[in-house]
Amino acid sequence: MNWYIAAVKKYTVFVGRANRAEYWYFSLVHTLVSILLSVLDFSLGYAHLLIGVGLLNGVYTLAVMLPVAGVTIRRLHDTNRSGWWLLIAFIPLLGLIALLVMLTLKGTDGENPYGADAALEPI
Repeated sequence: MNWYIAAVKKYTVFVGRANRAEYWYFSLVHTLVSILLSVLDFSLGYAHLLIGVGLLNGVYTLAVMLPVAGVTIRRLHDTNRSGWWLLIAFIPLLGLIALLVMLTLKGTDGENPYGADAALEPI
């Protein structure tokens, strides 16, 4: 949970690096919260079946849009890639697969053009 809170606190930080643990723990908590809110939406009758999103999950998604982008860009920086690589996700299927591969790769050891090694930074 600390990784999630740390990423949300740095919601407008698009510089620096995020190690694999920070990114994937944030993604895990984000996914679990989203699933929980979707279940609540359906059980409370807030879900809109045509668009597939309910009121609670829609508000949550809008609220964490910047933290998701920030931690993803910092994770790309850790692999020595520009944050602009996030736009590859707009290519159907292949873009998402390529982005997923980039996000799972080990970060560069030591300093890179985007900052100090993220593995050495405390939470």
